[in-house]
Amino acid sequence: MSIPETFKNVEESSPMSRRDFLGLVAAWMAASSLGCALIGLMKFSMPALLPDIPKTFKIGRLEDYPIGSEKIFEERKVIVFRDQEGLYAMSLICTHLGCTVSKQVGQFDCPCHGSKFDAMGRVKAGPAPKPLSWLKISQLPDGKLDVNAMREVPMGTKFNIQNRVG
Repeated sequence: MSIPETFKNVEESSPMSRRDFLGLVAAWMAASSLGCALIGLMKFSMPALLPDIPKTFKIGRLEDYPIGSEKIFEERKVIVFRDQEGLYAMSLICTHLGCTVSKQVGQFDCPCHGSKFDAMGRVKAGPAPKPLSWLKISQLPDGKLDVNAMREVPMGTKFNIQNRVG
């Protein structure tokens, strides 16, 4: 005696057994683990350190900075000022968590957590633990000026115009 066609369809659509379900889940987990391991291995072929922006950079000549001028180097996160006494550079990186501060009239504001700094970089408000860094400016033998973002100087230190070469 053969099974009628209507009963064959019922048998095919019956729910998956627990053993089959757990086997399928185990297979998917193994495939996922293998995939993650392969992605991790592919990461080894890429360099761990990507090239960084050099921390010393040229900012031009003294003549490029008339008295009372300021110039922002966005990519370097540095601002350079010139006043009667000389040239000075300040970092635009907030000392709280490293956000980039924005220059406002007479102050700098951190958009991330609300720190405020006066025109000299001293903390006026917010969570920043210390003032903005002042950076060393020097003159190269060819007469161009150079900022070293890795070398902090005391607040108020300016590149003395009388010390300039030729």
